[in-house]
Amino acid sequence: MILKDTGAELVAEAGGVELMRYVYRPEMPAFEGSKPYFHPLRTLAGDVVTAYRPHDHRWHKGLQMTVSHLSGQNFWGGGSYVRERRGYADLPNVGTMRHEEFTSPGRERLTWHTQAGEHWVDEERELAVRDVEDGSWALDFSTSITNVRGEPLRFGSPTTEGRPMAGYSGLFWRGPRSFTDGRVIAADGQGGPEMMGRTASWLAYTGEHDEVDRASTLLFLAEPGTTWFVRTTPFAAVNPSLAFFEEVELPPGGTARHRYRVVVADGAWDRDRLSAYVLAHPLEGRP
Repeated sequence: MILKDTGAELVAEAGGVELMRYVYRPEMPAFEGSKPYFHPLRTLAGDVVTAYRPHDHRWHKGLQMTVSHLSGQNFWGGGSYVRERRGYADLPNVGTMRHEEFTSPGRERLTWHTQAGEHWVDEERELAVRDVEDGSWALDFSTSITNVRGEPLRFGSPTTEGRPMAGYSGLFWRGPRSFTDGRVIAADGQGGPEMMGRTASWLAYTGEHDEVDRASTLLFLAEPGTTWFVRTTPFAAVNPSLAFFEEVELPPGGTARHRYRVVVADGAWDRDRLSAYVLAHPLEGRP
């Protein structure tokens, strides 16, 4: 699908509905960790399935690539979990992910800078909207993260810093307030909020909308062995974590590559329909 470029956003539309808006030149307070984000995401029926700047976490913005802990820096936004304090602290360590250019349609080059202005990462992203079909559409998102710091980079999370079962880091979705207490279904017969810290190749979240008598489902596909951060309360959130339990080191000049698919669907999909979709649309082999 062709994405319309407004000069600050990429927009995808189908059937008269704006499905996706990717804000690549965001305007936000530095404390919120300036970085591109997807919001709103909508179903084909027009229902919004993302939250933006919720009052409890102003740095949560729809769907966005993040890193909560990177060698002592915060590319997430907000406070950082500090092991010695056993809690969060507002530190001068909130970095930015800066859009540089689109090298071709849907291919983006970004640079990551610490709050002190040090250039640590070169990133290339590719995004595509595809498979607009019976009640659903898909967003493919891939990233290549290259260490240009000149020394190793350590990707972590609050859990690697000592907070139990809070391993968020990486591609993060914040759902609408009405999706609280939604339903979680995952690969291999798994499901429920107990998916926090478990591994699966896919995970789905279904929530109910306010105002309209409808539900929507988001299906997240990731690499096999991915460990998931997922919450149904006090808010809806899903994150295929980069470093849930253990830090991941990227050597100087090294590149880490990750691929994801987010399927936005009308209605409450059950396990059979989710499994059939994954079988018909495997993540492997797609550009």
